[in-house]
Amino acid sequence: MMSKKILVAYFSASGTTKRTATLLAKAANADLFEIQPKEPYTSADLDWTNKKSRSSLEMNDPSSRPENGSRIENFATYDAIFLGFPIWWYTAPTIIKTFLESYDFSGKQIVLFATSGGSGLGKTESALKPCAPNAVWKGGKLLNGASEASLRSWVESLKL
Repeated sequence: MMSKKILVAYFSASGTTKRTATLLAKAANADLFEIQPKEPYTSADLDWTNKKSRSSLEMNDPSSRPENGSRIENFATYDAIFLGFPIWWYTAPTIIKTFLESYDFSGKQIVLFATSGGSGLGKTESALKPCAPNAVWKGGKLLNGASEASLRSWVESLKL
């Protein structure tokens, strides 16, 4: 059986999702890629209590697509992509839509994972599917504080 080439792509504003993504990449024997906004977020940008902060304005505008500052050169070589992010306003940050719309996901498997201070994935997958309609969506999981062993077990259960 040919082994699949796996990528863990993630966006992390505070470092929490980055820690989880790093463990997941190790557990899945996958490459790791950080989705970086062209204009990095400041603490003020991330202040969800301020209705005029950058993150609040982006999340309240369905057409918002923050520009990516990084690109995967060999994207076509991947068969499965774990896509991770913090939950913002009960869904994925808008830069995740930018990422999905920047590549051809036709036939590729996408598995979502997220970190959150209080909410689950909710309707995140259905909100993201239109951005990569030809992908094979495999569901997702909230991975707060997951261990490498638990991540390895989850990856194996997915049968990618």
